[in-house]
Amino acid sequence: MAEASSFHEPAVDAEVIDSSVIDEGNLRRLLRRAGRSVARPALEVLELLLDQDTPHQARLTLLAALTYLLMPADLLPDFLPVVGFSDDLVALTAVIGLWRHHISDDIRLRAQRKLDRWFPPGRP
Repeated sequence: MAEASSFHEPAVDAEVIDSSVIDEGNLRRLLRRAGRSVARPALEVLELLLDQDTPHQARLTLLAALTYLLMPADLLPDFLPVVGFSDDLVALTAVIGLWRHHISDDIRLRAQRKLDRWFPPGRP
């Protein structure tokens, strides 16, 4: 009979995700189509996912939210004008809400810098 796991052990043995696993080129192209309002929470989710201090359980839900964003066929397909990315935005903001106590000023700053590089202020 299998031994019951302790509440102090991780529920899932997740491998650490680093920036070499994430194809930022594809994410950038998608976010350029989605716009800055979707890009901001997506980049916060990405930076939180990549942060080594983020718990494994949080990483799994963050990865799920980013995967949902990257899937072209979801609840509201991304090719639909105006509403196509609204469900993605809801998923991203929901997962940020779940793990908001893990988002440090450093994570927000990294996300903001990437947002400003990908969407330069003052450019449409």
